[in-house]
Amino acid sequence: MHRRLLVPGVLATGLMLAIPASAADYTPGAPSIGDSYYPAAGNGGYDVSHYDLRLKYQPKTDLLEGTATILATTTQDLSRFNLDFALKVSEVRVNGKKAKFKKTGEQELQITPAAGLPKDTPVTVVVRYADKPSTVKVNDWTSWVRTPDGAVAAQEPESAAWWYPSNDHPLDKATYDISVSVPEGSQAISNGTLQSTSSKLGWTRYSWRSSKPQATYLTTLAVGKFDVTTDTTASGLPVVNAYSKDLGENGGAARASIERSGEAVEFLETVFGPYPFNALGGYVPNVTSGFALETQTRPFYSPKQFAKGANVSVVVHELAHQWYGDSVSLGDWADIWLNEGFASYAQWLWSEHEGEGTAQELADYIYDSYPADDPFWTVKPGNPGADKQFDGAVYDRGALTLQALRNEIGDKAFFEILKGWPTERAHGNARIPEFVAYAEKVSGKDLGSFFDTWLFQPQKPAGATAKAAGLAARAEAPAKAPKSWKKIADTHDIHDHGDAHTDGRRH
Repeated sequence: MHRRLLVPGVLATGLMLAIPASAADYTPGAPSIGDSYYPAAGNGGYDVSHYDLRLKYQPKTDLLEGTATILATTTQDLSRFNLDFALKVSEVRVNGKKAKFKKTGEQELQITPAAGLPKDTPVTVVVRYADKPSTVKVNDWTSWVRTPDGAVAAQEPESAAWWYPSNDHPLDKATYDISVSVPEGSQAISNGTLQSTSSKLGWTRYSWRSSKPQATYLTTLAVGKFDVTTDTTASGLPVVNAYSKDLGENGGAARASIERSGEAVEFLETVFGPYPFNALGGYVPNVTSGFALETQTRPFYSPKQFAKGANVSVVVHELAHQWYGDSVSLGDWADIWLNEGFASYAQWLWSEHEGEGTAQELADYIYDSYPADDPFWTVKPGNPGADKQFDGAVYDRGALTLQALRNEIGDKAFFEILKGWPTERAHGNARIPEFVAYAEKVSGKDLGSFFDTWLFQPQKPAGATAKAAGLAARAEAPAKAPKSWKKIADTHDIHDHGDAHTDGRRH
């Protein structure tokens, strides 16, 4: 018998090449993505590319049944990983094989696949679940709101955990297919474009698609009885608006506002550049809340937004977010100014457009309205803290910062920045220091001290600093409120999600 001799070193090398990483080399993904305000938000170890949600909802009982298929890629050798989810789960499969799972903490679904998942490989996760979302509390809060004829999922900074499992942070955006079966006579409204509807045995299925990256909190679902209007913009974008059939006396004002969405987008394109998505619209369910939210391509509006009559300004605010917040999403919730400062300033520009007061007149009014010792100036728009994230100062002082920047660098550079930033960062994420660097590059000026003064110092910019930015208090004759101010002020609570949700945001 002939025996082949092997050199020990060659044998060792061969074994190293043939044997994959041992179980000891696989480690759990982090149970957090590392946000400075919400330390339990999101997860590590993988990156999601697509969510396919197949749901069935019965409004009478609030029973939501779902199968979520999640396509992701591992970013490490992964032994287990988490999804953010609060509902009852019956089965999890990873790459077709049953996986172990358990709930940890308030809303963590910990999943252990049958075998380790190598880094940089595609993974398919299927989660089956059923529960009554309105009864499920996280930190004594639920973002799933029942209505007289259905339910709504729309909240910030989180709502996904009450209706689908996800990596719940804006840093991990993905595309979506959302297919929802509801009792015949009801409708399901979601993001993007309606791909199909079909009816069978007393149920109707609505299938929606979001083909551009979308943050989890910008995903929405509304089930109920709606009057739906459809149209196309001059550039061919489909417009879908939906109004609850029982809005009462607010219905006319809501329609008079939201039906101007196409017009508002046309204006905003002149300021921010081409609209970044392939659909637009808005919806108004019969809810008791007072806020609005920039849910991607189809903003959510509470009926109370229109209790004082039509308000196109709030529509402009939410549509401005489609560029600033939705397409270019924050990298950490501390960067909220990149969302709210710009959407608020869009309202100021709309005021100019409508001849109801210039942005400078609005800036003068805001600057004069708050004396130096007012708590307004202690809120830092560039890092307000989780408890002040939606404070009025983030909106008003945030917009004031942009008018000061406009005066500092001139209109040419300023409007080049407003258009260039969402183009350069389209469908990605960004932090405030990155915006500062971009503004410096475009303007050719060192703006570090400027932004520190207006965004990060807990005091009123005064003296030469304010004058250089075109702002100075008029002691004898303070600036008067422009005509547009009343409507702008009426939108100040658009993201006041209620005291209960303030607690609910604390993961």
